[in-house]
Amino acid sequence: MRVKMLVTSLATLLAASMIAVPASGAPPVTSLRGMHDIDAPAQIPELKRYQKDGEPFERAYVDQPPLIPHRIDGYQVDLKFNKCLSCHSWKNYKKYGATKVSRTHFIDRNGKELANVAPRRYFCTQCHVPQANAKPLVENTFTPVEALGGE
Repeated sequence: MRVKMLVTSLATLLAASMIAVPASGAPPVTSLRGMHDIDAPAQIPELKRYQKDGEPFERAYVDQPPLIPHRIDGYQVDLKFNKCLSCHSWKNYKKYGATKVSRTHFIDRNGKELANVAPRRYFCTQCHVPQANAKPLVENTFTPVEALGGE
């Protein structure tokens, strides 16, 4: 019993010492907020200007969810109602000149095709976001594959 307690104590002490001591020479972790005290009020970021209904940005990679080419302020998307489907449903897309919801959005996690949008695809803004010409928060060296870059 004493040996078991001693081994457990030593293992705990060893694990704690490995966590508590950062690797030497490692850069400090920085927040996107900058070097501000966590308790200090955050500076309100500049509001982004979303384009009015217009041409969508090109996609940068295969299977990238399309960006939303219009504002969505005030859109209700909850368990009872999805404002996006008012225009993008298969029933209404032609009437509003909107892109219709992809067939992939009607397939559930088990591969079964449904009559309505699958629950895992119902909350549009999990994948789709309004497009804005905003400055990146971090450096980005991403380049699209040649097939999508038109080269």
